[in-house]
Amino acid sequence: MQNLDATFAALADPYRRAILARLSAGAATVTELAAPLPISQPAVSRHLRVLEEAGLVSQAQVGNYRPRQIEAEPLQEATRYLYGFRRFWEDSYAQLDGLLEEMQRLTPPSDEDEP
Repeated sequence: MQNLDATFAALADPYRRAILARLSAGAATVTELAAPLPISQPAVSRHLRVLEEAGLVSQAQVGNYRPRQIEAEPLQEATRYLYGFRRFWEDSYAQLDGLLEEMQRLTPPSDEDEP
């Protein structure tokens, strides 16, 4: 559960989510990740550190090139956790649908409904 806490804490920041979205398209360097963001390169590096500590991002090294890449397992764990609530939401929506149908059945037509 501690890994899940770290994953959700890392995902709580919009810049970190933007970094992950970019990395989902392929590996990128800090410079490439910082380019579209309105924050400094050092700030991107700090966000990357949080993502790395949560296990969401890893770093490779090819010479001087140090691309970051997304790691899927923590996101899969978070997805499995959230998927567990699907039944709750489906049941809630089914109850709401039933209530709306009953309200429509019990509500007499108004004069505005007539042509």
